[in-house]
Amino acid sequence: MSEALEELFLFGEEKMEKALAQLAREFGSVRSGRANPAILDKVLVDYYGAPTPLRQMSQVTVQDGTTLVISPYDKTILKEIEKAIIKAEIGITPNSDGICIRLPFPPLTEERRREIAKDVKKMGEDAKVAIRNIRRDMTDDLKKLEKSENLPEDLVKDNQDKIQKLTDKYTGMIDVNVANKEKEVMTV
Repeated sequence: MSEALEELFLFGEEKMEKALAQLAREFGSVRSGRANPAILDKVLVDYYGAPTPLRQMSQVTVQDGTTLVISPYDKTILKEIEKAIIKAEIGITPNSDGICIRLPFPPLTEERRREIAKDVKKMGEDAKVAIRNIRRDMTDDLKKLEKSENLPEDLVKDNQDKIQKLTDKYTGMIDVNVANKEKEVMTV
């Protein structure tokens, strides 16, 4: 296999890996009834005029599986943290006792679990679309290589099959991740 073909596959697989990692990050912010600190990743606190990620300015711990406890390193910013959590619309009301903030995760209703499961499926579909777009780009690059390097037809066909196998591998991994996340969401 030529160096250009190897590069094509390395680059393509790296992009597919990134799409899978992005899906995992998105799943981390999905509320599943259990307390998960990743839900706070998008929360930015106005700290002396600069938007700062909440998890950089406080310790976040899980208490009894259904409550997140946020202990800021600087106690004077409790009010700002509360405002930022409310503004982030994560669906949980913060309770402050002057020392730390508690986020109690209420149990999800069956209807809400179904909605979340639907969202999880959509995230999975979006990830599959990203994988298919990468496949299309790889195929286009292969056709360009075929013209520029006069590759034999059977070599091109073999590499198109390899691209499809790579695509199938990653879409299969997405299906497994979606199924696991749906199971987690639907488990009471």
